[in-house]
Amino acid sequence: MNDIRQRCKTRRKALNYTQKELSQRSGVSVRSLKRFKQSGEVLLHSLLRIAFVLECLENFEKVYLSKEKMPKSIKELLDD
Repeated sequence: MNDIRQRCKTRRKALNYTQKELSQRSGVSVRSLKRFKQSGEVLLHSLLRIAFVLECLENFEKVYLSKEKMPKSIKELLDD
C-alpha cells in the first residue's frame, strides 16, 4: 500500500491537483484522502475512483475480464 500511496501522490502532483480538487473530481472525501496519504488505508471503490481521476485506472485492468470492460466514467465504474 505504501507504494500505491506514493504513486498516487506523485501522479496527483504531476496533474497539479490539490487534495481538495482530487476529492471533488473523484467523490472521495478529503478526510479519506488524508487517511490514505497517512496510513495507506483506502476502500477499494475509493481507490478505483482516485485511479480513474488520476488517469491510471488501466493499472487495475487485471481486475476486469477484458480491456473492453474498462469503465469510461466514474458512474460506469460504480454501476459495474
